Amino acid sequence: MNKSRPKLARALLAAAATTVLAGAAQAGEVEVLHYWTSGGEAKAAAALKATLQAKGHTWRDFAVAGGGGDSAMTVLKSRVVSGNAPAAAQIKGPSLQEWAAEGVLASIDDVAKAEKWDSLLPRPISDVMKYKGSYIAAPLNVHRVNWLYANPEVFRKAGAKVPGNWDEFFAAAEALKKAGVIPVAHGGQNWQDFTVFESVALGLGGVDFYRKALVQLDPAALNGATMEKVLTTFRRVKAYTDKNAPGRDWNLATGMVVKGEAGMQIMGDWAKGEFVAAGKQPGKDFVCVAAPGSASAFTFNVDSLAMFKVKGEDKVKAQKDLAAAVMSPQFQETFNLNKGSIPVRMNMDLSKFDDCAKASAKDFAASAQAGTLVPSIAHGMAVPAAVEGAIKDVISQFWNNERMTAKDAMTRLVSAAKAS
Repeated sequence: MNKSRPKLARALLAAAATTVLAGAAQAGEVEVLHYWTSGGEAKAAAALKATLQAKGHTWRDFAVAGGGGDSAMTVLKSRVVSGNAPAAAQIKGPSLQEWAAEGVLASIDDVAKAEKWDSLLPRPISDVMKYKGSYIAAPLNVHRVNWLYANPEVFRKAGAKVPGNWDEFFAAAEALKKAGVIPVAHGGQNWQDFTVFESVALGLGGVDFYRKALVQLDPAALNGATMEKVLTTFRRVKAYTDKNAPGRDWNLATGMVVKGEAGMQIMGDWAKGEFVAAGKQPGKDFVCVAAPGSASAFTFNVDSLAMFKVKGEDKVKAQKDLAAAVMSPQFQETFNLNKGSIPVRMNMDLSKFDDCAKASAKDFAASAQAGTLVPSIAHGMAVPAAVEGAIKDVISQFWNNERMTAKDAMTRLVSAAKAS
């Protein structure tokens, strides 16, 4: 027995050393390029960082400011071209397929199968996350884009009613204007212009028109009477924004509603994260309702992290742990509570979520069932990036140039839809 103890001790020490080395080999760096830089978004990103660090990995943050993500995509392209891609990047919608076609994304099918993603995700969303049947991205959340946020105290003082349709919207805007507050908080950037535009299109034209015009890019829908009405209504909204809107970031516009400087804002549910970060309570300090006329439909925006091919077992392991963490119930809850969105993972416990989120989740499920779930073109979910950019440009030109008629804009939209 005594003679065997040194051997046993040496064996135990060797096993311990092997375990430590194995752990060190598994712990790696994961660099994430994203554009979550506003208050609520930054908290959400911090939750993901904490989750990865808890697994022993090093998080390397690469945040690029700009809510629409255009600046981030410019940086990402230069990184990939130079052969220095991050482990993961915030990419979504058809752009995922475009990146995958370039051969630079990694398959995370082994993670998806182990975690049973196919049974946890609605088919329309899992399809977006795949390329040729393999997962190449992990979805973080579901945003509803067609929301209207209102400051109830400002509305009370103005004697205005939170609108349910576009006639009521303009009645409320007029009352707010007379009360001396900015009726509509807005940031003059093309994606913000289009966020308002697509909500007008959905609220006035309905789901079938929206799908034909803004998803299928049907020339007859883009150049028809309904589109003319949509454009005319869209331009009316601008009269109720302020002269300092051009170039303003979306979260600064949300801040105007938070502070009572403006009455309302049409923006996706990430705006709710700004209210919450400011200590405001839904139903009391702010109201969230479907954008006018669109209560029975749901324009969705799904954030996702595309996984790029990386070298080194440690980095691959860190990347796969990142993918698994993104879909974990704990992270889905923490991230979405901060972001203002709802979990993309189905059958989640929403007891910690507020009434706005619960309503969003209910409407999401109902819209999916009814076939009134439509992708947001403003937020990169509906059409290829080149077409999206061309159409956004037309809408912002129309918004900013009073001399451009609705018919001029319609002709340009038909041409823009052919961009490649």
